[in-house]
Amino acid sequence: MSRPCLVLIPGLLNDDELWRDQIEALSPDFDVRVADITRGSTMPELAEAVVAIAPERFSLAGFSLGGYVAQEVLRQAAPRVERLALLDTAIRADTPERAAERRALTSLARSQGRFHGFGDRLMRTYLGPDHVNDAQMTGRVRAMTQRLGLDVFLRQSILEREDGEAVVRAYAGPMLVICGELDVITPLVGHQEIAALARDAELIVAAGCGHLTPIEAPKLVSEALAHWMRRT
Repeated sequence: MSRPCLVLIPGLLNDDELWRDQIEALSPDFDVRVADITRGSTMPELAEAVVAIAPERFSLAGFSLGGYVAQEVLRQAAPRVERLALLDTAIRADTPERAAERRALTSLARSQGRFHGFGDRLMRTYLGPDHVNDAQMTGRVRAMTQRLGLDVFLRQSILEREDGEAVVRAYAGPMLVICGELDVITPLVGHQEIAALARDAELIVAAGCGHLTPIEAPKLVSEALAHWMRRT
């Protein structure tokens, strides 16, 4: 008998290292697969890549940018998605201000010459105050950003983020919503909105954490995903 499949979608400048702790914790019981969202140039292309690695029925967890990709997967193949988890993400299209911020970051990245990934200033917006000086956490983040590089950053930064309210409202399966209490990239209020819009959602807040809950609160995230995977 085949094991239930869980497809994990990383965020911007993330790869499977983001989910390292969850892969280790969940793999004994579930068929865990990590999608690659570094190659496509549109959200539909990235969603197609996710669906391509999945069996006919699967559970789906998207982090940050990966949450937007997960919403696009629902537009393409909602009947195949048994469960949906959205972590430190959003469902709204970029505001003009946020779009301007993305353009400024891409312009800065292009002008800097050698791409160094996340510097100290940007790291402070991604990790909670108690974690920003944790060398192991920051090392994992910097290694991912440097490994993936400038081209991936530019390609992912300009992806159009479509409003996802309709797909969240329509989705009928068990939904898990996780957010860092101190997430300033995708704040808690947005996750409260997602949970309120969904038909069957559980909201979990990671105390003291910023945006990177899979790294900042690995045990909490792994246990929440395991419990959600067993929901019927």
